[in-house]
Amino acid sequence: MKLSDRFEELVRACFTGIWIESHEHDDALREISSLCHERQWRLATWDIDQGLHVRGVSTFDNDAASDPLSAIRAMKSLGADETASIIVLTNFHRFLGSAEVVQSLSRQIVDGKANRTIFVILAPVVQIPTELEKLFIVVDHPLPSREQLLEIAEGVATEEGELPDADQLDAVLDAAMGLTRLEAENAFGLSLVRSSVIHHESVWELKASMLKKSGLLQLYKSNDDFTSLGGLESLKAFCKRSLLQHGRDNPLKRPRGVLLLGVPGTGKSAFAKALGKETGRPTLILDVGALMGSLVGQTEQNVRRALQIADAMEPCILFIDEIEKALSGSAGSGQNDSGVSSRMLGTLLSWMNDHTSNVYLIATCNDITRMPPELSRAERFDGIVFLDLPQREQKDRIWNQYIGLFQLDAAQKRPEDEKWTGAEIRACCRLAALLDIPISQAGQNVVPVAVTASESVDRLRQWASGRCLSASQPGIYHHQLRSGDKGSRRKIPRDPSVN
Repeated sequence: MKLSDRFEELVRACFTGIWIESHEHDDALREISSLCHERQWRLATWDIDQGLHVRGVSTFDNDAASDPLSAIRAMKSLGADETASIIVLTNFHRFLGSAEVVQSLSRQIVDGKANRTIFVILAPVVQIPTELEKLFIVVDHPLPSREQLLEIAEGVATEEGELPDADQLDAVLDAAMGLTRLEAENAFGLSLVRSSVIHHESVWELKASMLKKSGLLQLYKSNDDFTSLGGLESLKAFCKRSLLQHGRDNPLKRPRGVLLLGVPGTGKSAFAKALGKETGRPTLILDVGALMGSLVGQTEQNVRRALQIADAMEPCILFIDEIEKALSGSAGSGQNDSGVSSRMLGTLLSWMNDHTSNVYLIATCNDITRMPPELSRAERFDGIVFLDLPQREQKDRIWNQYIGLFQLDAAQKRPEDEKWTGAEIRACCRLAALLDIPISQAGQNVVPVAVTASESVDRLRQWASGRCLSASQPGIYHHQLRSGDKGSRRKIPRDPSVN
């Protein structure tokens, strides 16, 4: 619903306190002014710089044009008949720390029912004092839609350059979703200056600056796609196919994401970063440590703000690494962190259920026992995928990849790698190049995690068996103990005893 339509309903219902959350004050004022002109309502505006201005009144007696208290009291003289009188107070949240201003505004909002005087606060944030919470209704000023962004692009291109073809134009509009009208106009203009055509790369560059200002998310750029990953064929096909069928026409069909469970070093983080390059989507890294705040409620506010930014960056991939460590406190009594982890989990679960943006969530986990059970139920993710130790064919591809990367001799003998992960193969190749020694000798310095933490690795593989999808083969993962695995039992024949 447009801001003007929502605003007209509230004025006709005589809501005398309206708080509009908007970063585009000029556009919001333009819609309100056009509506007031059409309905013949009185309109007054105030800000700290220009003071009070009343449309249709050439001179208005102001004791102090910049005094917020005088602006509130001056509205008494406007509400003289049945015509609605509206005053828009821009960035007025800055003055609500004054007891006099809060008391005067409270009285005027209550009295506004009798003389149809509507007080509108236009601000980029919602910071309502406790005394005024029940007197205001909060309204969002929606960001421009794809149709409005297309109009902005056509207007800018008409003056300075050209529009791209249909496929590139869709990519530009996807990239521009979440920008304000001014930001979109600036991004389109920057692209035209650079290449005489609007390109989505310039739009993403401007969006990246939004992340830097927030400090809550990081934009990861990489040149590595799926060719840099050995194995994980089933996981690659599953995610790529679901993202190509993103369901723009039907939000109910949009993919949700995957939870990657596996042994440390099997490529969970590398896959999340390569997926963005493979599908042409930016990868946003959510650092849970950066969300922690020192003040009460600040952490939860940071979580909500980070998720709002991710929604504005659609279509994108949101990556949360080792999510069980961030939310492990939610399973306790709350005595260790005052319930912060539980509230973070609640905010994340609400967003996973309710968001309609084209954000694909990838979360990784190394210890399923510390994972809150409500996070892994059906419809939270499209699937829970287990990444096991790579098989022989996958290991050979990983060896060839890192031997070429570190410019080593491919003909030399390789060490025994039965329980190695991809990260340990890379470490062996890097040490061989660093120390200028054969690969087999460098392998003596590598102890695989399947040996150092064999109990936890076996426990993780046994838990995933029959419960998770396999990352390397289609279908459910099934763990089969091999003869060399710790914990395998020797079968004892149970022939009848002679006694």
